[in-house]
Amino acid sequence: MSGLSDLRVVIAALFGVYGVVLVVVGLWFTAADDLAAADGFNVNLWAGGGMVALALVFTAWALLRPLRVPEG
Repeated sequence: MSGLSDLRVVIAALFGVYGVVLVVVGLWFTAADDLAAADGFNVNLWAGGGMVALALVFTAWALLRPLRVPEG
């Protein structure tokens, strides 16, 4: 039960949700004039991909090194 209160899980969930939203916005809702203003660099797509990658790192960290709650 202590794994659910691990801050790494909460951070991974937040980065994951926001990252997926940004990837979706970057893929389907980015207009051509927005890309032209950013010299063809899709900021939403790259920032979302980075956030999803960071969420995966935090998830792996929480799974590979779980919290140890001392007994007694």
